[in-house]
Amino acid sequence: MPKLIPDNILDDVLSRIDIVELISGYIPLKRTGRNFKACCPFHHEKTPSFVVSPDRQIYNCFGCGESGNAFKFLMRYEQMDFPEAVEVLARKAGVVLPLNNSADNKTQGVITQLFKINEMAAQFYSDNLQSRDAAGAKDYLLSRGISWDVIKELKIGFAFDKWDSLINFLRAKGVDLNLMDEAGLIVAKDGGGYYDRFRNRIVFPILDVKGRVLGFGCRVLDNSLPKYINSPETLVYTKGKNLYGLNLAREAIRENDFVSVVEGYMDFILPFQSGFKNIVASQGTALTAEQVRLLKRYTNNVIMIYDSDSAGELATLRSLDIFIEEEVNVRVVSLPKGFDPDLFVRKAGVEGLRKEANAACDLFDYKLKVLSSRYDIKDAHNKVKVCALMLETINKIKNAILRAEYLKKLSLKLDVKEEALLEESKRSKSPRVIPPAQVIPKKKPLNISPTEKLLMSLMLEENSLISRMRDNLSPNDFKDERICRIVSVMFNLVEQGREVKPQILMNHLEEDMSSLICEQEFIPEGLSIEHKERMADDCLKRIKDERLKVIRQRLHEEIKVAQNAGDEARLNSLIEEFHSLIKKR
Repeated sequence: MPKLIPDNILDDVLSRIDIVELISGYIPLKRTGRNFKACCPFHHEKTPSFVVSPDRQIYNCFGCGESGNAFKFLMRYEQMDFPEAVEVLARKAGVVLPLNNSADNKTQGVITQLFKINEMAAQFYSDNLQSRDAAGAKDYLLSRGISWDVIKELKIGFAFDKWDSLINFLRAKGVDLNLMDEAGLIVAKDGGGYYDRFRNRIVFPILDVKGRVLGFGCRVLDNSLPKYINSPETLVYTKGKNLYGLNLAREAIRENDFVSVVEGYMDFILPFQSGFKNIVASQGTALTAEQVRLLKRYTNNVIMIYDSDSAGELATLRSLDIFIEEEVNVRVVSLPKGFDPDLFVRKAGVEGLRKEANAACDLFDYKLKVLSSRYDIKDAHNKVKVCALMLETINKIKNAILRAEYLKKLSLKLDVKEEALLEESKRSKSPRVIPPAQVIPKKKPLNISPTEKLLMSLMLEENSLISRMRDNLSPNDFKDERICRIVSVMFNLVEQGREVKPQILMNHLEEDMSSLICEQEFIPEGLSIEHKERMADDCLKRIKDERLKVIRQRLHEEIKVAQNAGDEARLNSLIEEFHSLIKKR
């Protein structure tokens, strides 16, 4: 992906994308006059205040102030960064993005090929599962209560008990052995040659949120070890950076504003199939910071549902501190002994699992419960150890009030004086370098001249007015700094021979300035260009007059200062400037 994308490419992408079509793919839009309206997807509201303009190719919410063009919507809704949003829309628009250099070109080419090879392998494994030779695998999946529809939806497949079935399939498709190796699908033999990495296993393709196959997780049909084998790390797959099922669960996560996290593929499948849609799996490992940040794109509330065995409890404990550091609200479900989410749903149904999720305890109670079951807190030394482990978590909480509340709670639970805990908390904290206080400038009140705002709106409606105004005023003639910046960008774009459209203009502006474009003055339909020119000339005259008034006031004040100081040379210069200003007016 290029780091710097030329402006003409961005303009080309935006010119080919219809923002109404794009946004209607995410939320239902209803036409109202020239525009479309909906309830804002970025804040809760009952009365629609989210407006999409097909003429300007921008959106604006009059409730929360969120506004932007197609890039901004995708960034905000899908939690993408700018290059990702450009890549997605460029692909949709059929625009080819340039690459920075030959090294990037080569890497990008390999990445593209790996995605294609993984997709081919996933289809191969899926087709295998439907063959007669996979009867055992099919029986196993069906015996676990997995429906054929979900098998297809998750692209579950089967790797034959052969050394080279995938190799032969991909070779017949013209895929090079080196690329198969690069994708992690085959393993090099000691004496030369290769063999299939996955054999006689059920295959679970691991997809990213865009639905691309990154790698595979494979399970045996019996109790032999290792039970699971995953793809090695490749250019497209990094263990601990993805979550199984997120591509299917993300909309339900957004809708419910929480996500349940389970450990393995099978723990995900049956709850998901039964209607528990806001669920993902960590693929058998403790959660990483990257995975937590990925979840934060969709919600700030997480419920961990791990096995109640020792390994599951330890995995959950390791994850808790990551949630605290990322400032995510986390609660934990403790399933009965001997139950994992898959077995629990089969025994108690999906409503039983939902009930457990609703009754999940917070991280403090969960960690203290686990530690109390392992250490006899009646013993003074064990109590010290539990306190130290609890303080490790409490000290990571950034909110001082919440931290104080947990210290008070720990004091009551363990019958330890709060002062002693506070002292130990201060002692156990690692020293931090505190940066100097940052002076945040006060935000200027939104007090824009209606004349300046109207002229900006007229220029956006009629690009011919931009050149007309450029010959008669300077951006500095505008009192408001944001309007000054917007007009300056307009003049630059026209000078480059480019069309000035609201959605394109936004790419060159900061967010608070972009919102001004969405809130431009209303101009009645059907006005002739001559009428708009007269309105623009009138705005021009008022702005010039206001500018001269400001300069005249400044000269008055400076003349007084020069008179009081007895500075004849400075006084004469200012009087001459004042008379020149009067003549100009």
